[in-house]
Amino acid sequence: MAVRLNHVLLPLSLSLLIVTAAYTQTRDARLTLTKNGRAAATIVLASNASANDRKAAAELRRYIRAVSGATLPIGSVPKSGAMIWIGSTGHAEGCPRELDWAGLEDDGFNIKADGRNLIIAGGREKGSLYGVYTFLESYLGCRKFSPTVEVIPRAKTISVPRMDDTQVPRFKFRDAHFIDSSYVAWHKLDNHRDLFGLYVHTFALLVPPGTYFKDHPEYFTKLAAGRVPDAQLCLSNPDVFRIAVERLRDQMNAEPGKTHWSVSQNDTFSPCECDACRAIDSAEGSPSGSLLTFVNKVAEQFPDKIISTLAYQYTRSAPKRIRPRENVNIMLCSIECNRSRPLESDSLSASFRKDVETWTSLTKNIYLWDYVVQFRNLISPFPNLRVLQPNLQYFANNGITHIFEQGAGSMPNEFKELRTYLIAKLLWNPDVNVDSVMNDFLNGYYGKAAPFLRQYIDTMHDSLAGSGKELGIYGFPLPMNQGYLSSSCMDLYSVLFAKAELAVQKNPEFLKRVQTALLPLQFAALEQAKLTGTGSRGFFEQAPGDNWVVRPEMRELLDLFIARCKAFNITALNEQGMTPEQYLTATERYLQTSMKKNLGLFKSINVTFPASKKYHEGDESALTDGLRGLDDYHLNWIGFHGVDMEATIDLGTPTVVRTMEAGFLQDINAWIFLPERVEISVSDDGRTFNPKVQVMKAIPQNRRGVWSVPYTADFGPVEARYVRIKAVNMKSCPGWHKGAGQPCWIFADEIIIE
Repeated sequence: MAVRLNHVLLPLSLSLLIVTAAYTQTRDARLTLTKNGRAAATIVLASNASANDRKAAAELRRYIRAVSGATLPIGSVPKSGAMIWIGSTGHAEGCPRELDWAGLEDDGFNIKADGRNLIIAGGREKGSLYGVYTFLESYLGCRKFSPTVEVIPRAKTISVPRMDDTQVPRFKFRDAHFIDSSYVAWHKLDNHRDLFGLYVHTFALLVPPGTYFKDHPEYFTKLAAGRVPDAQLCLSNPDVFRIAVERLRDQMNAEPGKTHWSVSQNDTFSPCECDACRAIDSAEGSPSGSLLTFVNKVAEQFPDKIISTLAYQYTRSAPKRIRPRENVNIMLCSIECNRSRPLESDSLSASFRKDVETWTSLTKNIYLWDYVVQFRNLISPFPNLRVLQPNLQYFANNGITHIFEQGAGSMPNEFKELRTYLIAKLLWNPDVNVDSVMNDFLNGYYGKAAPFLRQYIDTMHDSLAGSGKELGIYGFPLPMNQGYLSSSCMDLYSVLFAKAELAVQKNPEFLKRVQTALLPLQFAALEQAKLTGTGSRGFFEQAPGDNWVVRPEMRELLDLFIARCKAFNITALNEQGMTPEQYLTATERYLQTSMKKNLGLFKSINVTFPASKKYHEGDESALTDGLRGLDDYHLNWIGFHGVDMEATIDLGTPTVVRTMEAGFLQDINAWIFLPERVEISVSDDGRTFNPKVQVMKAIPQNRRGVWSVPYTADFGPVEARYVRIKAVNMKSCPGWHKGAGQPCWIFADEIIIE
């Protein structure tokens, strides 16, 4: 929907990048383009105008018609009236002034108005088109806040002052992971799909394990327990090189126009540890040694292509001696980094800074892959807006020219429109005034609700900074006493959103956008309630008869959240694509299975081996608190790494026990396996336990997916005070697994005693 306003927004304040603009204006030197709704200028193109030049002319005419109602002709130099000349490097016939065309590079431009003519001159690629969009935005007040929200001021007469505005971007490649082509073009962004034939994590495509592992396990990662098909490739094997090159050549022949081709590790760990691969990695001080040795050899076969590879997770550190070939591109990834403080100053990012310095000393052909949303919970508060600018400035200052800011792509996420808009402006100019850009966006996109949303954003970022906590891209909206999602902060945020909704209640479009921005806060409240369980912020309250029921206000919040997700086209809540309907089903299952009366509810429990502090803070009371874990091991589960789980519940007094059930999880992608067996026994004195009921594994250890499995014992009946459960851990991942030989996990949840 195009939003047309009857006033002109103030132009953005632009700090230019390489060439400072000289911008002056005097009333008697204004150039009139339209007058009283009629054309007063002609658009002129070179006879050999490029496709981008012609598109630039068409876009300028289209928007000027939308602003003024006048249709500017596109033709030859006019005998009277103003001329708007549009051209680019190599397509500059008839340009009425001398220009430093080489200085405009690929995407730079010069906009000059001298009172007689308007010149929009661009670099080799899309400079003229970008010059037109900048002219429309900076001098006519047009905005494209999202693919569907556009601001076009109305003015029958358009006149512009003298100007001489030259801009050349610091980053040569600027991808904000946005797929709408009109939005990408307006904001001067690129799309990696235009460059890459294959784009990251390609080992399994080049040498498919389904095709080769059975007959040639030697092509794949060797670990202590043997060869593994779902990890990486054996990069020292000459047949792997031959197959990869043949497969890559076939792919290139199918898409000859693509210039970049990724030869890169799968999205997992476990590099090959065979003698040959290990020797290279040991000599180079990093698994990037064997990777880059392999990729350099591939690049020799395709000297006219760019062969891209990853510096990612275990390959992020650069090798000691080997250097990338000239046609090898290094994709350096910041996936592990903290997002609460700028990379340049954050002590937690010291190792990443070292890798940036090392790689940039080896090559200038670096593609920086940065992460800017919370992938595990896309619709969740994620206050990282303040680090966007300093991080991009840091990359620019280190000479990195290609940036991919990975957002959510086509999926929704918190403040998607605002975050993408800020990133787009910063990718063009990392020194832009971010406060001005943000305020301009908030005012245009949210109307009178803007001040309250700005206060919400500032308060959340201040709270995060004050807490000193980390912010990760795979985090959760967990409750905490301090920090940006504390109880006091959540209450304040709710007040601010109430004011925001009230401010725009008479404007359905603005109200819808405010209510969309509120969804992350509602999601956080729901997720916190699952962990809190009871009390004023939990899902449950106690009813007569010691039964627990769902609090009506939480039921209402859940229903409202789901309804608005559907109404506002929120189709996914995490990177895996969980739909609102699936979220509702999982939450309903949590509500139906939690807080059920049983003999073990809230009883004292002791474990022989401590649980990991990483999950539920290692608190063993999670096993008897009534709150059920479902398919996510971060919620109400506790984990035991490489050790058995042995827990004893004290029922307080001798009690007749008939059955006992304990829940366990299997998620082999996260190295979580069901116990090999579970032993359940009872005791009167807490020392001697019998009888011992043994329950065996319920599903195969190689079954993929996430499985929540109950282990149940029937005592039929017996009187006891103590109940003990021992779950026997496999201790290490099996030989076929990508973590072969490494410690594996047992995850346990609620113990139900009847």
